[in-house]
Amino acid sequence: MLAEEFGSGQVLWSLLWFVMFFIWIWILITVFADIFRSHDLSGWAKALWVIFVIFIPYLGVFVYLIARGHKMAQHAQEAAAAQDAAARQYIQQAAGTAKSPADELHRLADLKDRGVIDEAEFQKLKAKVVT
Repeated sequence: MLAEEFGSGQVLWSLLWFVMFFIWIWILITVFADIFRSHDLSGWAKALWVIFVIFIPYLGVFVYLIARGHKMAQHAQEAAAAQDAAARQYIQQAAGTAKSPADELHRLADLKDRGVIDEAEFQKLKAKVVT
């Protein structure tokens, strides 16, 4: 019964509206995230943007995209760079590759004491670690 009333054109039309609704929700989330991620906006400016977007959603989002769209990309790049730096730091810490210069000098002194490297190599590697 329902299949007879719900033809292939109606399915396509409903799918189109669902996709458009999903894209609209995604844009809203992105705009709200950018509003709260902006360090160059004061608290009052953020509150005004949020009120504008909530009470007049379509106009608010489009005005925000026109007025501050260029900043959105910059904020996204800064957030991605910060996340990448945090991930790299965590990986280095977890892998044990983040060694301080003091640890490196201690390792070089140990290699010299065991006779693996001579004094000239020790001084050369020590200069590289210190710089």
